[in-house]
Amino acid sequence: MCAGTVCPTHPPRPRSAMPEPAPAPRVAVLVHNDAANDSRVLKESASLRGAGMRVRIIAVERRLKGHAAGITELAEHLDLQRVPEFALERIAPRLTRLTRRPAGDGTPAPAPAAGGGADRPVPPPSRIRDVAVRTGMRIAADLGRRAYRTVELGTWWWRSARAGHAFAPQVVHANDTNALVPALAIQLLGRQAGRDVRLVLDSHELWRHRNVPEHRLLAPLLDALVEHLAVPRADAVMTVSPSIAAWLQRTYALPEPPVLVRNVPVAGPVPERSQGVLRERAGLSSSDRVIAYGGRITTSRGIEETLAALPHLPPDVHLVLLGYGEEDYLARVQEAARAAGVTGRLHLVGAVAPDQVSTALADGDVAVVHVQPVCLSYRYALPNKLFESIRAGLPIAAADLPDMRAVVEELGVGEVFASEDPRELAAALLRILEHPETYRARARAVAPELTWEHEAERMLEAYRRAMAGTRGTEDPA
Repeated sequence: MCAGTVCPTHPPRPRSAMPEPAPAPRVAVLVHNDAANDSRVLKESASLRGAGMRVRIIAVERRLKGHAAGITELAEHLDLQRVPEFALERIAPRLTRLTRRPAGDGTPAPAPAAGGGADRPVPPPSRIRDVAVRTGMRIAADLGRRAYRTVELGTWWWRSARAGHAFAPQVVHANDTNALVPALAIQLLGRQAGRDVRLVLDSHELWRHRNVPEHRLLAPLLDALVEHLAVPRADAVMTVSPSIAAWLQRTYALPEPPVLVRNVPVAGPVPERSQGVLRERAGLSSSDRVIAYGGRITTSRGIEETLAALPHLPPDVHLVLLGYGEEDYLARVQEAARAAGVTGRLHLVGAVAPDQVSTALADGDVAVVHVQPVCLSYRYALPNKLFESIRAGLPIAAADLPDMRAVVEELGVGEVFASEDPRELAAALLRILEHPETYRARARAVAPELTWEHEAERMLEAYRRAMAGTRGTEDPA
């Protein structure tokens, strides 16, 4: 045995002969948005990086929002590449008006005259011509918007597939069905280059039954075709709620349910009530009572229904909306408040960074999670605003949807209301507001365990199986 000197019988191995560490597996994460505020994509990517992978998020530029094309390093072994967006104004500026909704001239349609056809006044030819022109312009504008969206998506498919292939990943992670086409292309190109590229699908919603216009013709067929081709062949499938997981397994005859990875906040101290920003931003006092809403301000999220409930609540109860929304819908919300006579009790206080939502909500008194089941995806929803509100320590008033009811009742953090009558919602809110202590204590008690880190364990296990080629089998170890 040699000690204290170089052993003549076991000389040191030359440095060049030392085994090199295996390179980190590369993961291309595809998402058809700018990824700036997509908390799920950012959390997943950070968790994959934390597990020793080299992650690149491939998104799309949104120049009007200040998110230009290029590669940005978010952390070591984690970067974000936004590919150039399709921009019609770069090619034909005069055609961009076809992609915008017509404002209309405010002229009401002529009302039919009473009585029989013989007594009905005949519109003058000029009026008939004007109506025909306006109708033609609406049709042209609608066709223009559809064509623009189609070309924009197709352009992203092509550019993201090229970017993903250049990154040479071992895994391609498609966020929702609209990322599956470039994901399949990256997988095919990788295999042609001798790499066994694994495919992971993360279904953020029930894509084929999401809240989109019903009169689309080709898009639903394309979505169904892509899913029938890709979902059964994916090496791992994950989603956000038990009901969506069951639908995917049933529809595509999957050997096991998709992995449930709920969109919950990252671990951290449960925020104190004093850390909330709602009252300060809304100009409310400590004696006012606050119904808190956090998230995107848009249709079918129960905002207008909550406004309709406000007149049935005491005047010290206010609705505070924390989030962002399109200008036309924000105007609709303000108009709904005026119609209900509660303008002074509605407060739009802007947005905060995704990782600050729970803290910002903490000085509210109750959170409303009132997703409208206008489509199957919404009926099966388990939105992150539910978990953000629980982490904020807020009692929950939730719509009676299967997955939300299960969480609220299992955790004991609030009440579920079934009726669409605004008075029923008001009654549920008032019951909570008058005795919030038990619900608030339960929310604060369960928040430390309801963390992204726990959910990510299931995602990483699904990745481990996918990369080992053992999906649907027992752990070989």
